[in-house]
Amino acid sequence: MTETAPQQDVTDAVRDAVKSGTDVHRQVKDIILKALTTGHLDKDNIKKVTEAVGKGIAQGVAGQNEHAKEVFKQAATALDEALAIAAEASKLAIQEAAAKVSAHHDLNDAANAIQDMERLFIDTLEKIAKGGSQVIADVVNDFIDHSRRSGSAVGKQALIALDALKDLPKISTDILVSSTAATASALAKIGGGILLGIAESLQPSDSNK
Repeated sequence: MTETAPQQDVTDAVRDAVKSGTDVHRQVKDIILKALTTGHLDKDNIKKVTEAVGKGIAQGVAGQNEHAKEVFKQAATALDEALAIAAEASKLAIQEAAAKVSAHHDLNDAANAIQDMERLFIDTLEKIAKGGSQVIADVVNDFIDHSRRSGSAVGKQALIALDALKDLPKISTDILVSSTAATASALAKIGGGILLGIAESLQPSDSNK
């Protein structure tokens, strides 16, 4: 098992949510946002969480031929929307950090991570298709085709984010940045805090019962 304990927890939680067949979209989206806000909002953490979610979805839909299409659609849409929220949080973090740091190399790296999010989403779905039965593969591939034709939520949000960031100062590759690690860590922390705020704003208020 190459997954760490937190990743395995995400996989197990997503698998159980998908298998339950009940409110799959909300359950999976909540699991993803919680996992992303637990760690730093950086490319590595986003990739690990997304891969863990993909494994959970694959395990959850296995053997659910009759209801596979609906539960997969709910789970995959939840992943798409959660990554779109992460892209928005990353954009806001870059904008905030840009006003505070002079080492824009890290900001450009973070912008590249936003650009890669849709590819990560599609790659994750393709792995589910390859590892599942023919029925599951057909369901997943139909969803992927639809996402490519209509555009995914994360893809659309990434374009919005990158457009908003297009005027950030660019840095040439021959300029050395001495504070790369520190800046990247600070940026990831800012993004994580913003994402947590967004995630909390999406939760229903317990006081309004």
